[in-house]
Amino acid sequence: MSQDKEIRVFQAEAQQVLDLMVHSIYSNKDIFLRELISNASDALDRRRFEAVSKPEWLDAGTELHIFIDVNQDARTLTVRDNGIGMSREEVINLIGTIAKSGTQEYLKRLRQTKDAVLPPELIGQFGVGFYSAFMVADNVTLVTRRAGETAATRWESSGEGTYAVETVDKDEVGTDITLHLKSTDLEDGLHDYADPHTIRRIVKTYSDFVAYPIRMHAEKKEGQEPELDTLNSMKAIWLRPKDEVSQDEYKEFYKHIAHDWNEPIEIIRARIEGTLEYQMLLFVPSKAPFDLFFRDGHRGIHLYVKRVFIMDDCKALLPEYLRFVRGVVDSEDLSLNISREMLQQDRQIQRMRKGITSKILDTLTQVRANDPGKYQKFWEQFGRVLKEGLYQDREHREALLDLLLCASTFADAPLTSLEDYVSRMKSDQDAIYYITGESQSALENSPHIEAFRDKGYEVLLLSDPVDEIWVQSASEYKGKSLKSIGRGAVELGSEDERKAAEETRKETEQSYGALLDALKEALKDHVKDVRLSGRLTTSAACLVTGEGDLSPQLEQILRAANQSVPGTKRILELNPGHPVLPKLRALHEQETDADRLADYAELLYGQALLAEGAIPPNPSRFAKLVADMMVNV
Repeated sequence: MSQDKEIRVFQAEAQQVLDLMVHSIYSNKDIFLRELISNASDALDRRRFEAVSKPEWLDAGTELHIFIDVNQDARTLTVRDNGIGMSREEVINLIGTIAKSGTQEYLKRLRQTKDAVLPPELIGQFGVGFYSAFMVADNVTLVTRRAGETAATRWESSGEGTYAVETVDKDEVGTDITLHLKSTDLEDGLHDYADPHTIRRIVKTYSDFVAYPIRMHAEKKEGQEPELDTLNSMKAIWLRPKDEVSQDEYKEFYKHIAHDWNEPIEIIRARIEGTLEYQMLLFVPSKAPFDLFFRDGHRGIHLYVKRVFIMDDCKALLPEYLRFVRGVVDSEDLSLNISREMLQQDRQIQRMRKGITSKILDTLTQVRANDPGKYQKFWEQFGRVLKEGLYQDREHREALLDLLLCASTFADAPLTSLEDYVSRMKSDQDAIYYITGESQSALENSPHIEAFRDKGYEVLLLSDPVDEIWVQSASEYKGKSLKSIGRGAVELGSEDERKAAEETRKETEQSYGALLDALKEALKDHVKDVRLSGRLTTSAACLVTGEGDLSPQLEQILRAANQSVPGTKRILELNPGHPVLPKLRALHEQETDADRLADYAELLYGQALLAEGAIPPNPSRFAKLVADMMVNV
């Protein structure tokens, strides 16, 4: 036993992933080998890249490769690479710990599901695809030596809560992972992974496109020395002619780089030539990754320069709102020595970013036009993210507005584009109307919509938190202004109808002027004005945000971001056609019970809050006022 051998306990989240992996009932366990080969390929990429600045880390003539060794008698499977390797500290941090933020919260939700089984599409997304080895092995041993170091590290575990780690000798840089395989009759779907034919099939199916040779001994023939077979074709898939690559090969390559078991919903391939040459092979996933809204979530664009791997998380190539896209970009013109810090200022990278963004948006536009059903599935997964671009990316805002889908009051479609909305606009309608709020159900029943519904004007129902932000930036679409029906005054109908409504309003205001002043005085701590409404037809009251003021939802978002936001008073609008107003006017004219009028004012204010899903400032008092009113009926 080594003197520095340690027995360590897995981090809690790591152990939870291991438990889910060990007890997984997922039938296709072949993907464990895809994950191990993918990790080996990444290690080879990193050694090749590091050797650009440290040529002593990769001797001339050294061939980077992956070797698979099968021992049928011992029932072991070893995956060996001569990649960058790991130090002892890296082994502990990368294998014993899950560093991704949000993992603990995600695992908590996952355990609360019915079966508490790790979904196959998430294997690898935690950055620990290595753990998938425990689906097929009772025990896993890893021996690794990092480039630039002389000592190696041995790691071993049965996945039952602890692992052993010690310093050992290893002749070459790289990593060996040995799986002590389970018996094949333990559970359904467990193939004989000690069978060379099984290994060959899996490599050909899932890893044929890996850029390094994956080798294994050929079957030994009597009287001959064992030979090595290369199991994969190795040619980078984005370099092969399009007509030579099948859809299945594209899909398997996507699964390889994205660690996603689902198939992509769209494949984007393009070659850009001219003063700046690069090519892209990009994929739009069909399912949102679990870390899509985590601040340090993985982005997944692999950058290559002249086929040399540079990095696998190149944030500079995509705007934040396209962070769900996965794939490869290979440049002919960038420097091999480019660093992450240099990427942000590099003009060529900025030009590539612009071209890549335009290509993705053009492709999504074509999907929306040619396959609305597919596009709606995409929008359900990534619409909230795409909307971030409406306030982040002024240059592509028009294209993003074309891609926008919204719920609306139009009954014949669950979601509508702005283009379709404009095509349905009334002849006397001069704006695209929308309303924001916390849920679609609350918006559909909002009193603000009443007059619009009566007039036949369609209203967009925007219930995502991000909607409150982008509508501040996107003020118009193809010459039509976007107008909130919950902000400012409302004037509907033709010019003649508006003039008639204005005359009626003035007459009514004269009749109710004293009452409105009294109600405003009673509610001066809560509202900045009380006025008659042009948007209500059946409800008694509603609250309106003044022009230039922050909406309650936007205030909430800013406070959640730890920004200091002063409270904004809103406007209470009353329906001049509702029977409650004449009764309140009569009560006010009696001039005998000002306190009672104040109580009714508070009831109207509370009712307006409840109608939009908010809570009265003093719920217990509001409940008492309602009960008192019922007693006095």
